[in-house]
Amino acid sequence: MYSLDMAAVLFDRDGTLIRDVPYNGDPDAVTPMPGALPRTRPPVPVRCGPRPGRHRRRDTRRHVVNILVWHVHGAWTTAFVQGGHTYLIPTTPARGPYGRGRARTYPWPDNAIEIAPAMLRTAHVDAVVLQRPEEIELTRRWLGRRRVPAVYVEHHTPKGDVPVTRHPMADRPDLTLVHVTHFNDLFWSCGDTPTTVIAHGIPDPGHRYLGELPRLATATNAPVRRWRVTGTDLLPRFAAAAPIDVYGMGLDGLAPRVRLNADRLTCHGDTPQAAMHTELARRRVYLHPMRWTSLGLALLEAMALGIPVVGLATTEAATLPADAGVFGTDVDMLVDAARWLCDDPDAARWLGARGRAAVLDRHGLARFLAEWDDLLARVTGRPARIPATTRIPATTRMEGSP
Repeated sequence: MYSLDMAAVLFDRDGTLIRDVPYNGDPDAVTPMPGALPRTRPPVPVRCGPRPGRHRRRDTRRHVVNILVWHVHGAWTTAFVQGGHTYLIPTTPARGPYGRGRARTYPWPDNAIEIAPAMLRTAHVDAVVLQRPEEIELTRRWLGRRRVPAVYVEHHTPKGDVPVTRHPMADRPDLTLVHVTHFNDLFWSCGDTPTTVIAHGIPDPGHRYLGELPRLATATNAPVRRWRVTGTDLLPRFAAAAPIDVYGMGLDGLAPRVRLNADRLTCHGDTPQAAMHTELARRRVYLHPMRWTSLGLALLEAMALGIPVVGLATTEAATLPADAGVFGTDVDMLVDAARWLCDDPDAARWLGARGRAAVLDRHGLARFLAEWDDLLARVTGRPARIPATTRIPATTRMEGSP
C-alpha cells in the first residue's frame, strides 16, 4: 500500500495520467507523469483559454503520435526525440543492442519512455521508425503482428559494389525509406521503395568556442576497425601539424596502430556529450578525416560550438559552404590549414563563427523536426499543422533501379 500526497489526479479522454498545468493553453505542455506507461494515445489537451492578462498565442497545434523507435545512434535519436511526440524506447534488462533504453550520456526529454517488449503488445503504436533490418521481425513479434505504418531510416553510406549497392529495404512499397543525406539517396539503389531525405538536425549547443589549446580534436567510433572509412590512416599526417585529441567509442589500440606517442595523440573514450563538447571547444581546430561516412553529427556539433573545421570534402561534406571551414581532398593542403589555424587564433575564431552560422542555417533542429512531423503525418494519415520551412526540403520520390 502506497501513501501519496496529491491534490488531484487528471486523466485525459483516453485515460493517460498527465501533469496538471493551470490555465494551460499549450498542447505541448500536456505531458505524461514520469513513469506513466503509454497504454493508449498521448494526452489530448483541454483548452481552458489563455492565462489572464495574456494574449492568445498563434495556434501551433500538431497531431501527437506514439512512435516505436530503437536507441541505435545516440546523437541522431537525441534530436529525434525532441519533437514532442511520445517515443517508445524498447528496453531489456541486459540493455543490449535491441533494448538499450534511454540514453545515459545524452539529455532526453520525459516523453522518450522506456518500455519492455512484452508491454508493446498492448501499447498503442501509431508508427514504427526502423533503423536495422532485424527490427522488422522484432516489430512483428513484439506488436503481435499488427499492421503499423513503418519508416526506415538509413544512417550510412552504401558499402560493397558502389554505386549499384542494393539497399536491404529495396522494392518495399509498404514503407518509406529516409536517407539522412542527399549523397546517400543518390548512391543507394532502392528500387521501388519510396524514398525521402531528411537532413540531420541538431540541438544548438551554444557558441562555446575557446580554442585555448593549440591542438586538433576529432570524434570517431571504432577507428581501428573502420580504418580507411574513418580516415584513421591519415592521423599521423595531421599529427605533424599539431597534437590530436580523439574522442569517441572503441578507441582501444588506436595509438599503437597509428604509431603515435602520447605527446602526439591522446584518446578520450566514452565521454558524455556535454563534457565532450566542453573539451572540444577548448581545442583550436576540429578535424574531420572521414572518407566514406554520412555527414557526421559530431562534425555538425563541432561547427555549432564555433570550432573551426578542417576536413575531407567527401560524401555530403562536399556540399558544405566554402567559408564554413577548410575542406578538400588534398591532404597536404589540409595539414597546412590545420597548422595555420593552430598558429593564428584570430583566423580560427573567425572561421569557426562562419561555420556555426552555416550549420545552424542548414541543420537547425526546428527544420529537422518539422520535416519529420510532415512525414509522420503522411504515413499515419493525420494532417500536420506545422509547415516545414527550410532550404533543404524533404522531397519524396520514387527511385528506380540503376
